Amino acid sequence: MDNKDVAQILSEIALLLELSGENPFKIRAYGEGARIIEALDMPVAELVRSGALSQIKGIGKTLSLQITQLIQDGSVPLHQELRAAFPEGVREMLRVPGLGPKKVKDLFEKLGIKSIGELEYACHENRLITLPGFGPKSQEKILQGIEQFKKFQGRHLFGGVYPLASEILEQINKHPKTLRASLAGSLRRRMETVKDMDLVSESEHPEELMRFFTSLPIVDQILSTGPTKSSVLLDTGLQADLRVVGPKQFPYALHHFTGSKEHHTVLRARAKALGFKLNEYGLFKGEELIPCNNEADIYRFLVLLYIPPELREDWGEIEAAENHTLPVLVEEKDIQGAFHFHTHFSDGTPTLSQWVQAADQAGLKYLGISDHSQSAAYAGGLKPDQLEKQRAEIALLNQKQNRVHLFWGIESDILPDGSLDYSDKELAQFDFVIASVHSRFNMTEAEMTARIIRAIENPCTTMLGHPTGRLLLARDPYPVDMNRVLEAAAHHSVILELNANSHRLDLDWRLMKKAKELGLKIAINPDAHHLDGLEDIAYGVGIARKGWLSREDVFNCLYVDQVQTYFRNLKNTSVGK
Repeated sequence: MDNKDVAQILSEIALLLELSGENPFKIRAYGEGARIIEALDMPVAELVRSGALSQIKGIGKTLSLQITQLIQDGSVPLHQELRAAFPEGVREMLRVPGLGPKKVKDLFEKLGIKSIGELEYACHENRLITLPGFGPKSQEKILQGIEQFKKFQGRHLFGGVYPLASEILEQINKHPKTLRASLAGSLRRRMETVKDMDLVSESEHPEELMRFFTSLPIVDQILSTGPTKSSVLLDTGLQADLRVVGPKQFPYALHHFTGSKEHHTVLRARAKALGFKLNEYGLFKGEELIPCNNEADIYRFLVLLYIPPELREDWGEIEAAENHTLPVLVEEKDIQGAFHFHTHFSDGTPTLSQWVQAADQAGLKYLGISDHSQSAAYAGGLKPDQLEKQRAEIALLNQKQNRVHLFWGIESDILPDGSLDYSDKELAQFDFVIASVHSRFNMTEAEMTARIIRAIENPCTTMLGHPTGRLLLARDPYPVDMNRVLEAAAHHSVILELNANSHRLDLDWRLMKKAKELGLKIAINPDAHHLDGLEDIAYGVGIARKGWLSREDVFNCLYVDQVQTYFRNLKNTSVGK
């Protein structure tokens, strides 16, 4: 263990002591000790062996003993105890620029935030605004610090990468030497998280296109460049790769670099069985290149229907393409409205009128307002006396304008015993109720499953919100038997939410084929707390497509009068649920 290692451990002890609310003098002793050890011009191990460590100014007896144990054993109990007291995610928050131990302590103890991902989500939900010692400006600075921290992480949220990738693609497509270009890789397949950005372009002048790509203002570092591929590091910390192929090669290259590996393995075996060879350079019959203008031609020669990129995961799509049973996937234009919108009544920022205006501009015909219920005090959950005020405002807005119909709903917390927040009488007032878990994630699988199923059985429950509770790259799903949950939802005609927020994208696409088979309806909801949250609906559509969903499977593809009839019938039959 060298000086740097020792200093790092002493520095972490100081930070964790501050998190613990320890004596400031003790905290300062370890912090100062770290600086002294790091500045030594000789190995600290030699000072330990010679017994001269305690003679160094600023290194007292206790600190000398701790450092000695570090050198001899590689660890000290105090450090291990402090690390055990705080989850790894809490310790990681200390690495966010501008976020010190005191603020991390408050976030952990007062809001229960245990990771950077949870912190980022809490900021997007405005949870920090009313926390003493924080506020709107602090929240914004923390978000900026998180973005800085994320530059050096391995994976990225789809929603954090796709807008930037689309901008770069647009610039490449506008270049005069570009014939065709497309996103590829996991971005094109709409995976929830991505490692990097892949683009494929067709050009007769690859050198000019490569120079243009590597000189984009957003490029921070050129990793490699050549006639067919260039790799750069963007100023966001993301690697971007551009491959340029010549005329007639584009469909094969695009198909190959879109993936997935598993899809290609099966497809190549099929090509071989039919007497072809398929790779990134083409589809060949012997040595002869089979001309293909697009990816659909490749599949046609392999006697298959065209398989959309979102489905290329070897989840039965090749068999379905062979048997002509591929679904006609839902599209953004099919979406008529959405649910799960928060307002200034709880932890959202927009007013009801602002939501109406934004939805109208987005071409939506209805919105479902669903602020937090009273148990969610951390999110400004609505007390019973606030409900009538909001109901009246929504009714007045619906009378004054007919562009966007507002449905009045609530996101009711599923309490630990499975009951819903508010009485059934209060819940029956709403047009719809989204039941969601927001607490006690540490239940056993059996307990959590029973809790959620009891909520599904409640006749007031219309939708199950973010069903597994995951936060991508931040928090794993809580333990729950989703097969039983899906079956219960189907039995009680409860709609499942596909939470389109890019931090969630929950329901997982891997569960949607089962939901579809059970006849469940899926609602693509943005869980929006800000006006730009409307844009998340597109991410939800991408995941719905990845989950094999058609227009008929998606609840918010219904027209407004159909939704009104559905809710009215649901109320009339709820007694028999």
